[in-house]
Amino acid sequence: MDYIIYKVFVSFGKVIALLPMRGLYILSDLLYPIVYYIIKYRRKVVYENLRNSFPEKSNKEIEQIAKKFYRYFCDLLFETIKLLHIPPDELVRRFKFRDTSQILKEFEHKKHILAVLGHYGNWEWGLSLGLQIPYNFVGIYKPLTNKYFDELMIRLRTQYGCEAVPMRQTARALNTYIQQGRLTILNFITDQSPYSSDIQYWTTFLNQDTPVLLGVEKFAKKTRQPVYYLSIIRVRRGYYEIEFEKLCDDCSTLENYELTEIHVKALEKLIRSAPEYWLWTHRRWKNKREQHTP
Repeated sequence: MDYIIYKVFVSFGKVIALLPMRGLYILSDLLYPIVYYIIKYRRKVVYENLRNSFPEKSNKEIEQIAKKFYRYFCDLLFETIKLLHIPPDELVRRFKFRDTSQILKEFEHKKHILAVLGHYGNWEWGLSLGLQIPYNFVGIYKPLTNKYFDELMIRLRTQYGCEAVPMRQTARALNTYIQQGRLTILNFITDQSPYSSDIQYWTTFLNQDTPVLLGVEKFAKKTRQPVYYLSIIRVRRGYYEIEFEKLCDDCSTLENYELTEIHVKALEKLIRSAPEYWLWTHRRWKNKREQHTP
């Protein structure tokens, strides 16, 4: 059944992806009322996440954010499908980097870069960085349970020169890049929900107890490479800019969990600035602290 669903999706998606972006956004506008009002896709999860994250907001404000999110969620769906058929020059035109001079200076000094981002804006289009800088660009990902869709997403994510590394193989990959001298931007999506067995640290994120993966901090301390936060800003429909913000140079000088707190707060600040662009359908808070207290 998984394979049949996959084949139907890909066959449909390849046809849809041939449409220009304007046509895809018309389809997105048509899909929105179906997803929000009829299917009600994960509406309970979205509203619960929003209420817990913004307890100071009224029900009307929460509803406004939710509707904006679902409109953007439909756009994001078709933008991702467009990766099945989008010319590289169009992707670069639609996803620009505000200033790459700082990271290029890091490479001049033979530094690798650990980059932190969340499921905010169109993180998939961020893979176009591989088209815009002459260095190794690697995305750390959490494999999907459906192996066919997992293979599809890997193909989409690597078609522009980016490499994809499963989360549990990060250490091995990073050590290989360092040993080979392949200057690399290693991208960590840090708002993943950790496996229960991987939970080692809790923080407060959007007013809630939240388990946080410590991979970035561990690698940063061990390798002493600089860490940047990548903020994806939606300029207008179908156009984005990404901004690099240095969080630390040599993180081995920081206290335990200090870097983790810094990048968590950077994501929270971005979300609060325009909450409709974060992935609220994600069950980010399915793990509860009391369930993991010895």
